[in-house]
Amino acid sequence: MRRILRTRTALTALLAAGALGLGAAPADAGTAAEAAAGTATYALDTALSARLGDDTAGSYLDRRTGALVITVTSDRAAEQVRAAGAVAKRVERGAARLEAAMAALESGAKITGTSWGIDPRTNQVSVEADRSVGARELARLRKVAAAQDGAVRITRVPGTFQREVAGGDAIYGGGYRCSAAFNVSKGTARYFVTAGHCTNSAANWSATSGGPVIGVREGTSFPTNDYGIVRYTDGSAPAGNVNLHNGSYQDIASAANAVVGQALRKSGSTTKVTSGTVTAVNVTVNYGDGPVYGMVRTTACSAGGDSGGAHFAGSVALGIHSGSSGCTGTSGSAIHQPVREALSAYGVNVY
Repeated sequence: MRRILRTRTALTALLAAGALGLGAAPADAGTAAEAAAGTATYALDTALSARLGDDTAGSYLDRRTGALVITVTSDRAAEQVRAAGAVAKRVERGAARLEAAMAALESGAKITGTSWGIDPRTNQVSVEADRSVGARELARLRKVAAAQDGAVRITRVPGTFQREVAGGDAIYGGGYRCSAAFNVSKGTARYFVTAGHCTNSAANWSATSGGPVIGVREGTSFPTNDYGIVRYTDGSAPAGNVNLHNGSYQDIASAANAVVGQALRKSGSTTKVTSGTVTAVNVTVNYGDGPVYGMVRTTACSAGGDSGGAHFAGSVALGIHSGSSGCTGTSGSAIHQPVREALSAYGVNVY
């Protein structure tokens, strides 16, 4: 079990425009409920997380000011945070306490249709239970949560958590449609990364249903993780950008781990581009065919066929779309696999 406190794209567009894309009309900039994260924010967050270790229980962006807030459990840690230029927030529960609560859920309430992760804004483990969780299972979940002395918060959500592949049309393999996330490279070789539950289903991938093979699977990991990689074998050298499905593309220049409270966009072959906010990190999702760990929960909308699509903020790649419990109006529960973990696993880079 991994702990990190800290959909195929429409390839018809890839072949027509020579670029692997992802997403619809651009989402609006951050609102009062969303804060934009820049390159300096990601760098500062990573540096402070590494420096503070167990003296922090996570970080988030202040919705009103956009400032990076680092939770701390000691005066010394607070001084380090302020000296580095971030805002320090003293909290009751440290990383070890929150991870102990997650371990209790893992051992006592590993129920299909649930997910849990760290919400540093409330200094709690945020649990979601979908409509498939029955009364007996919900009672068991609540019993485990009650024993955690306020460290766990439970919310019911509509829909059911599921991997969002679809038997229809965008990258195609094994009779399924998914989306691609980001084009990546290793030396002169070109690849794209997508969801592992997609690459589990087929070795060969096409841009159209029943069309010629454009890429071959070189790695896949699901469950536990949810990422896979496909090497282009058709001689193409696609651009390193994301399709915004409005005739334009977003260049991708770097990759980072998402920060709670930040605004992002999700691009997939079904719902195109949708926007949302990061609400939890280090998320465990208990799908029917196995759990995934170390994920990120957002409010972006998604649907079947979006699996493997891109979660990004400006030119920064953040994640690979995994699944959700559906979408109500403009409020979703899209889950992504942090892309940096996949890049490290395969020794590739965005470009």
